[in-house]
Amino acid sequence: MRAITYTETGGPDVLQLTDRPTPEPGPGEVRVRLALSGVNPTDWKSRSTADPGDGGKTPNQDGAGTVDAVGEGVDPGRVGERVWVWEAAWQRPTGTAAEHTVVRAEQAVPLGEHPFELGAALGIPFMTAHRCLTVAEHLPRHLAPGSLDGVPVLVQGGAGAVGNAAIQLARWAGATVITTVSSPEKAELARAAGAHHVVDYRREDVAARVREIAPDGVQAVVEVNIRANAEVDTKLVAQHASLAIYADDGGPEFSAPTRAFMALNTRFQFVLVYTAPAEAKTQAVADISTALAAGAIRVGEDAGLPLHRYPLAETAAAHQAVQDAVVGKVLVDVTA
Repeated sequence: MRAITYTETGGPDVLQLTDRPTPEPGPGEVRVRLALSGVNPTDWKSRSTADPGDGGKTPNQDGAGTVDAVGEGVDPGRVGERVWVWEAAWQRPTGTAAEHTVVRAEQAVPLGEHPFELGAALGIPFMTAHRCLTVAEHLPRHLAPGSLDGVPVLVQGGAGAVGNAAIQLARWAGATVITTVSSPEKAELARAAGAHHVVDYRREDVAARVREIAPDGVQAVVEVNIRANAEVDTKLVAQHASLAIYADDGGPEFSAPTRAFMALNTRFQFVLVYTAPAEAKTQAVADISTALAAGAIRVGEDAGLPLHRYPLAETAAAHQAVQDAVVGKVLVDVTA
């Protein structure tokens, strides 16, 4: 099969189009014939820093395709099932930038008749957003219509992939969704995703504007850049609010006004979906599937998430686009 592999860490140029044996599923596993692979920031970061192992590695965690073989203990009726895939490359060599991947059966989730573009965009962004919206004591353990009714939620950076996912999931669950962006163009994307209120942080006073919308403060912040936003977050969070920090945009370290957050009993929660509790991942997959079935999750320009497609041989360019923070979702067409 055709597969993108790398045998050493480095820039996108370490990714090579190779011919690899088609993997066989083991007990409890399924093999997926991939249509699309989704690219996330952790994919290029892993390629840059994590040892691919002696036999090399195929990158990318997310994807969508069709089950074409099952291992022992898996229902043979799953063959032919359209699925979305998550964490394919986590602690495994067989990521989704290939014609086939092998994952545990529960990591290939029924997609139904939804388009593969949507399936390949789910995985890491939506599971990360789900964790951010359910991680604190005062938040629901799972998301469903009404589970966040009236809860003011702030999504910092609503035009990004996780920001888009957080807006869509929070809106579906009934939250009052506020988001920040850096331009009028990104504001239009955030509105398309479903945000009730959009604040341009380069043109407006974020804390003052958020307090106009939520006088008592927001109860949950989905935070992409705590280094830049820690100070302003103290001015807009409610007492007992949670700050879910899922990225290190702005740098690897930050400082925060300790006394201000202490007085509010603010909860800081760092989120990395790969090492999140297994039960949290299981709940995320279940809730995302429910939202998907309800038509509450979309992709594309009219959903605030423009799609950028690359053929398999240009996976390096796809990684570079994500590394350059292109606005939207980058997909690799495995069939092209």
